[in-house]
Amino acid sequence: MQFSDLGLAAELLRAVEEQGYSQPTPIQEQAIPPILLGQDMMAGAQTGTGKTAAFTLPLLQRLLPQANNGVSPARHPVRALILAPTRELAAQVWESVRTYGQHTMLRSTCVYGGVSIDPQMKELQAGVEVLVATPGRLLDLVQQRSANLSQVQILVLDEADRMLDMGFMPDLRRIIGLLPAQRQNLMFSATFPDDIKKFADQVLKSPVRIQVAARNTVAELITHSAFKVDPLRKRELLANLVRLRDMRQVLVFTSTKLSANRLSRQLERDGFNCAALHSDKTQGERMQALADFKEGKVTVLVATDIAARGLDIEQLPHVINYELPPNPEDYIHRIGRTGRAGMTGEAISLVAPDEQDLLQGIEKMLKKKIPMQPLPADLLDGQPARHAGRAASRRLAAPAREPSAAVQPALFGAGDQTASVPGKRRPQQIAALFLPPVVAKQD
Repeated sequence: MQFSDLGLAAELLRAVEEQGYSQPTPIQEQAIPPILLGQDMMAGAQTGTGKTAAFTLPLLQRLLPQANNGVSPARHPVRALILAPTRELAAQVWESVRTYGQHTMLRSTCVYGGVSIDPQMKELQAGVEVLVATPGRLLDLVQQRSANLSQVQILVLDEADRMLDMGFMPDLRRIIGLLPAQRQNLMFSATFPDDIKKFADQVLKSPVRIQVAARNTVAELITHSAFKVDPLRKRELLANLVRLRDMRQVLVFTSTKLSANRLSRQLERDGFNCAALHSDKTQGERMQALADFKEGKVTVLVATDIAARGLDIEQLPHVINYELPPNPEDYIHRIGRTGRAGMTGEAISLVAPDEQDLLQGIEKMLKKKIPMQPLPADLLDGQPARHAGRAASRRLAAPAREPSAAVQPALFGAGDQTASVPGKRRPQQIAALFLPPVVAKQD
């Protein structure tokens, strides 16, 4: 099937062709016709399958009869509302709206928190037909009387399960209460857990249900592997893999913001072009980090799970789980950043001894074992990786072991006998080698 067989308008087909596409993906092929007919929909597809275009293209087509070049804001009310859980995903969806709608007279904008609200208020007051928003900022604009939702004809909830996970349910209910009762409702997400299905039953009216891939499946083009490694030597192994395998673009996931910041700083000292991405970064910092990563200015992007949903990075070859996620489903969302749009990808996990249970949970969900790879020789023999930074080499050269007899008196109460001995470490320095790492709160 070709896009031209789906009944799309010439303006939209032209935009699709300019993006280099001719054949729709399975989710697009199944979703576009019923959306064009005005039916509600609950659609699930594994990430990277083109679900954003699956709702963007028919949404734009349904609004085409009302497109105009009038100057008055009254001629450009909000007719389609697309809600997304994060600023990054909202910006990405808006980019698709602009790309596919560039040959139409439909206006669009995107609003999210973390930036000044004033420019967003001005854009809405000037009139837009398509509004992409995060729930919190949209309610702020409604309260400021800058957003009028009384003429919305189409509501799209993108990554609906993520919005519920992030606690947006009260906001979603408030927003839905502001919309006309007669409207088209579309839910798109990679997964639909049971609580989302209950919510869908309250919002959707006789929806068409589409599941392109089985729940909690991953792209077949992604290869999985894992390394069993001491947590104190994870960074050394990571640096080894990136350098020796000449990884030019790799997305690394940590479980906490603290870990992301620390790992990013350490990798920069090791000579990598690196950036961190998490919720404590300003919107400008997050967008700049993503832009630099996509353009190749940043080799290693260290992120928390904020980057695991919806981000579309073309031809990303490698995803590394520096720390395994506590929820097996988050593993799928993380590695779903690679192996997209028919491209191959690689997912590597660095597994500490206390993460074995997490790995088993992931394997149970995948219904297959993840191959365990042998450690590089320089990590097996206790020597630091050849290309790791000097500071890292000094810290990680030897694995934790029982202190020698010469060290024991200083460690266990005989006083600071090494303080005046040249070349000897103080007891506090030696003891620090054996202290467990600090565990931070989850992001």
